[in-house]
Amino acid sequence: MTRMLAKVLLTASAAALLAGPALAETVIIGNFGSPTPMQVARAEKKFDAATGWEIEWRTFGSGTEVIAAMASGDVQVAELGSSPLAIAASQGVELQLFMIAQGLGTAESLIAKADSGIAKLEDVKGKRIAVPVGSTAHYSLMGALAHAGIAETDVTIVNLPSDQIAAAWDSGQVDAAFIWEPVQNQILQTGTFIVGADQTAAWGYPTFDGWVVNKAFAEANAESMVAFAKVMNEANMAYLADPAAWTADSAPVKTIAEVTGADPAQVPAILKGFTFIPLADQLGDTWMGGAAANMKATADFLVKAGRIDAAVDDYAGFVTTAIAEAAK
Repeated sequence: MTRMLAKVLLTASAAALLAGPALAETVIIGNFGSPTPMQVARAEKKFDAATGWEIEWRTFGSGTEVIAAMASGDVQVAELGSSPLAIAASQGVELQLFMIAQGLGTAESLIAKADSGIAKLEDVKGKRIAVPVGSTAHYSLMGALAHAGIAETDVTIVNLPSDQIAAAWDSGQVDAAFIWEPVQNQILQTGTFIVGADQTAAWGYPTFDGWVVNKAFAEANAESMVAFAKVMNEANMAYLADPAAWTADSAPVKTIAEVTGADPAQVPAILKGFTFIPLADQLGDTWMGGAAANMKATADFLVKAGRIDAAVDDYAGFVTTAIAEAAK
């Protein structure tokens, strides 16, 4: 996967990366389609109004797909997991993390099929585990295996994008899956929870979803980027103000379900699984302040696991706090 990514990066057009909305009526923004508060602002076109862009939202099934789209110049702003971000930065992609979308908490987890013979983490030896390779879920899975003293070669990794995992699950192609919402909740209906990303984070393998932007695009569109971050923060704060009000029959949850295709009855529980961080709080050492160190630790782990060839010495250039500082 990493070598394929490198090939994409090498062939991407530098000129395309520099293209901004001044040259195009539409700005394509990548996201994972997760049932989160920002989907309400998206449906209400608050991002379009604040930025002055005509936004086309494009849903991706993996971080590898996001990076390829951004490298091609097709996508300039996107949601990206911390692990693929570390991979992309290690390959020298001109991206910067400018805010945290959400901490993953229990919104990503390892689920085992009821008839798989897996009752605890140690039981995964010899089993087939579906996961989008290079994703935050894959990093969490490798961290869980390392914690349990299980080599990755002791399991069969089935590399699938998130939108294909439920079908593989139903057809009996896999015994377990480490995946995010809403697929996680879907397969949990016939599966058993084994371990979540909150636990793997406690074991030393923290993950999050962030918002990234092409560096040149951010410089050329500074005011719009700040406006984008403000709307994102306002959406999260609307939820944090009264999470209990976001019930299955509430207007925002119905909107989220309509946009993402999630079951409205499951959305409240999904929302609780994420950790939404006020923008002002993101600037501390735990999140944006520690993001470069997090990328370095993730990259070093991926090198040892044979997933990338090398890490860089310093990832500070792949993080900017300027947008969050102006938007908080």
